[in-house]
Formats: sequence, C-alpha cells, structure tokens
Amino acid sequence: MKILVIEDDRQAASYLAKGLKEASHVVDVANDGKEGLFLAGAEHYDVMIVDRMLPGRDGLSLVQVLRAAGNDTPVLFLSALGSVDDRVKGLKAGGDDYLTKPFAFSELLARIEVLVRRRGAAQPQTRLTVGDLELDLLSRSVKRSGKAIDLLPREFSLLEYLMRNAGSVVTRTMMLENVWDYHFDPQTNVIDVHIARLRQKIDKDFPTPLIHTVRGAGYSLRAAEA
Repeated sequence: MKILVIEDDRQAASYLAKGLKEASHVVDVANDGKEGLFLAGAEHYDVMIVDRMLPGRDGLSLVQVLRAAGNDTPVLFLSALGSVDDRVKGLKAGGDDYLTKPFAFSELLARIEVLVRRRGAAQPQTRLTVGDLELDLLSRSVKRSGKAIDLLPREFSLLEYLMRNAGSVVTRTMMLENVWDYHFDPQTNVIDVHIARLRQKIDKDFPTPLIHTVRGAGYSLRAAEA
C-alpha cells in the first residue's frame, strides 16, 4: 500500500516509515500540516497516518479540509491525547480510527489493514513482475525465467524498489532515501556496488538485460530498451 505519514516528530516519523517499509509498503512523510495537506491532495494514498498536534495546521483541521474537498482516503489518527473526548473529536473530524501513543507497531499494522478492508480496496500487492522477472514479497523470493535467484536482504530491497518504479528513472538520491533510509549523500559507491551485484545475479546469465544505466541521471529497470 501507499501510505502518507504526517508527523512533526522526525524521530517518530522515521520509526513509522522504517517499520512500514519493512512491511513492504511505500511511504511518504510530511513533517507539518501544510506539507501534509499538499501531499494528500497531490498524490493518491491508500491510508494516511496523521498526528493530532502538528505545526502549520493541526491534524483535526487538516482532515476536515480533506473531507470537505471530497478526499475519502482512510485516516488513522495518532496522538498522545487519549481521553474519550479526544478520540471522539478525532472521529468527528473525519478520522476513521484513533490510536494513542505509545502503541504496538503490530497493532498499527493491523488497524491499517482493517481500514483498507473496510474501504473495499484491493488486497495489497504481494508479487511484482517485470518481463520474465518475478519477486514474491511474502516468500521473499526472486525468479527469472523460472530460475531461482538468491539475493541478500539489501539487494532484495533495492530490486523491489526498482521493480515498483519499473520503466522510470530512479536517481541515487531516491535509492539512498528509500532503500538505505539516508537523507544525505554518504559520498560512497554503495549504490554502484549493489547495482553491480544485482546485475551479476539478475542479468548476467540471461540474453536481455533488465537494469539499465541512464547516463547522468540514475538507473531504470525495464524489460527491453526503449
């Protein structure tokens, strides 16, 4: 699923994003109400996780604006404000669920799944396919033309990210942020090393390469050259 996290506590936001990505979700993060409102209106999300107390625009008014605009994306409020009155205010503002801090991450994941089921959304994607390459998110396995390919955890995460963005150019910054969770350039060749390893495993023994270098931009995974 594609999830928007709106949380001004950067440490908490990082924790949420990391856990959701490990559960194979795609995550965007906004650190204030204004940015969150912009992203919620500009992108399609399956679920939004919204903190009650936000700078710029508080969580309650943010959700009220979205609902008034016809945005019916399920909203899970997260807040340290846990009284009955606080929970009622969150639900009346347009929230679909309310979880108080601190919380168990397993409960958060379960509540997200329930929200999506209630909405009648499609089941989360568990298999990615590009050409003859298949990646199974549940079994954490990869095959090409039916041949099993063993990948290390980081290689698997990198391939998953490339496959989710198949046909598009993926920059170094995008890979550092979404695969390594770096929000700075560590000035190493870590990406080049991992791409080289993936090519050895994914492309070397097959007639058609899938991983392509886009000179001066990054990399693209696609079934054939355009």
